[in-house]
Amino acid sequence: MRTYPRNSPQAAARIVSLAMLADGNLCKSELDMLDRMEAFDELGLSRAEMNAVVRVFCEELLAASHHEWSQACRIDPRTLDEMMAEIDDPALREKVLNLCVAVVEADGHVAEGESIVVTAAVEQWGLHRRMFDAAPGAGAASR
Repeated sequence: MRTYPRNSPQAAARIVSLAMLADGNLCKSELDMLDRMEAFDELGLSRAEMNAVVRVFCEELLAASHHEWSQACRIDPRTLDEMMAEIDDPALREKVLNLCVAVVEADGHVAEGESIVVTAAVEQWGLHRRMFDAAPGAGAASR
């Protein structure tokens, strides 16, 4: 799998792409969510550039799985860690995590593969506290 420059828009977009594809499907609701969140602009890409990242990533997934889509979206832990390591800017990490969570929740169902991607981001990037801060009612106990 190709590497991207550290903290590049493409590296960030690939992680969001993984979140979109982790359940084996690309849903219209996920794409609509990216539009509503203006994800392309947030990541510093045009829509065409984001589409190119998704296309290339799909091709790489298929090549690695010997052209069996049912296995393509299962990324081995080492590759997932390497992808996450391409993002080390704290603000970009939060932005990517927010986009991933929104995409994963867009269809009203969180699949196991989607959960693995979000959990990997939270764990590798040390964003455990951020997840609690974002939870509904967070801070209510401290009042």
